[in-house]
Amino acid sequence: VVAFAQTSGGGMSSPSEHFDLLRRTIAGYARHANLAGALIVGLGCERNQVADLLASQGLTEGPRLRSLVMQDSGGTRATIAAGIEAVQAMLPAANAARREPASAAHLKIGLECGGSDGFSGISANPALGAAMDLLVRHGGTAILSETPEIHGVEFMLTRRAISREVGQKLLDRLAWWAEYTRGHHAQFNGVVGHGNQAGGLANIFEKSLGSAMKGGTTPLMQVYRYAEPIEQAGFVFMDSPGYDPVATTGQIASGANLICFTTGRGSMFGSKPAPTIKLASNTPMFERLREDMDINCGALIDGECDLPQMGRRIFEHLLRVASGERTQSELLGLGDHEFVPWHLGIVS
Repeated sequence: VVAFAQTSGGGMSSPSEHFDLLRRTIAGYARHANLAGALIVGLGCERNQVADLLASQGLTEGPRLRSLVMQDSGGTRATIAAGIEAVQAMLPAANAARREPASAAHLKIGLECGGSDGFSGISANPALGAAMDLLVRHGGTAILSETPEIHGVEFMLTRRAISREVGQKLLDRLAWWAEYTRGHHAQFNGVVGHGNQAGGLANIFEKSLGSAMKGGTTPLMQVYRYAEPIEQAGFVFMDSPGYDPVATTGQIASGANLICFTTGRGSMFGSKPAPTIKLASNTPMFERLREDMDINCGALIDGECDLPQMGRRIFEHLLRVASGERTQSELLGLGDHEFVPWHLGIVS
């Protein structure tokens, strides 16, 4: 049982893109394949009314989807008691779930990178791309995001679009970002964070060259907005910021049931209900942070394997995690506080 607390829904503009985005995100988690049931709790006087949220997203209450409104339930203690009772009623169905063989086509992998370094673009990112080519070949879905981190190399994706319309969708999102970040010292304008600089990346274009490689080489099938349900199999793009918790939250809300997170400097990140697999770009960092890293892509730089072999290692690791093997972040108990919907609009 995990609680996903978020800090918006009240003092926000509505109707607005921000309002719709928040509702999509909450609904995406509520219907996520990795959750057996969901309880949605509201205060009662917020703009994002629980009943309206459910109706707008096509969600219907039942044995595995319940809601509570604190102002109608008797306040804090009464709502907690009612919430515990509601969750306990869902547990038998959750506990009755049993594993059975399934195709890799059911996998939807969110692709993430953070704390990148000069090795990320020559080891972890292209190796993950090779693994995603294998996944797509088996009917699965690879979800590339972090729109500011394809800025300047978008041609690497638009030339792979299956249609002019799909390519234009990506260009439209980049144009939106150019306006959204105008006048601000955002990463979209070429500035990278301290960790990226310390890792040897001079600007966003160098980072973008590596970041785009996570998506492999197959055609770009579709472009989605943040937290939109992803129904198209194959390689797709979901618009998001580059900030890891926000991007990953959107991918999970869109349907990602596993996250692959490449890093060169090291990231102590985890997520629920989709586990995060962390891929180290170099061996020294992997050894130093072994308790947090899952796969050492530094083996590629060390000459222990070639790119196709590293991609195969990653793909087989994905299958093991999907079959129940725990990731390092799961063993550490991480993921309870990484639910961070994108705060897009004004707060009043």
